Amino acid sequence: MLAATACWGRGGAPAEVTAETLLERARAAIRRGDFMDARRDLERLTFALQPGDAEQAEVRYFLAETFFQTDEYAEAAQRFRQVADQYPESDYAPVALLRAGDANLRLWRKPDLDPTSGRAALALYQELAGRYPRSAASARAQPHIRHLQDWFAEKSYKTGVFYLRRGAYDSAILYFKDIVATYPAARRVPDALLRLVDAYRTLGYDEERRETCAHLERFFPQASGLAERCPPSRTAGTEPS
Repeated sequence: MLAATACWGRGGAPAEVTAETLLERARAAIRRGDFMDARRDLERLTFALQPGDAEQAEVRYFLAETFFQTDEYAEAAQRFRQVADQYPESDYAPVALLRAGDANLRLWRKPDLDPTSGRAALALYQELAGRYPRSAASARAQPHIRHLQDWFAEKSYKTGVFYLRRGAYDSAILYFKDIVATYPAARRVPDALLRLVDAYRTLGYDEERRETCAHLERFFPQASGLAERCPPSRTAGTEPS
């Protein structure tokens, strides 16, 4: 299964170096953090091995990892994606999806930046959870999913506040409602609901305001500012005269 390659020995005669030797050498280089040395051996291995050899998944996974470790995240993401697509039954497929998501997450450093890479990361983590739900990689992806959902909710919340302050209430309402519907576990959900109450009060949408207050009182009773925005009814708890 393991093909053989050759290099020149000290005396000028060719000395055989097997693919197995190259693989062990690459593994050792990765363990000690010599990612460029590992990359050279791994790239040789992609040609030395046959396309159907079981070691190809490992070789291509760790080759992608060398790009990740040298901060070449776009290239790493692409290569990890290829591992997951080309070797879906291998043990490396779920962790390759995880690392592809990690690489895209590294490219989206702040919520205020272009979220394209963040969307790609979230899609990869969710794909991982769907395809390999019982894998360790899927469990490792869950905190990243929550982190990304918080970031997307934060981005939408700031946009909603921008419109609210400028009197574009309908646009603000769309953003705040989207946060509640799309990212229900995000930390900004109570704030988005409170802002909805503000918009509904200003527009005179009493029914929507009451429904939103009821939702806040049920699920977020400790939300800061709830009592001011949703005061209890004056007649609540009183006896009829």
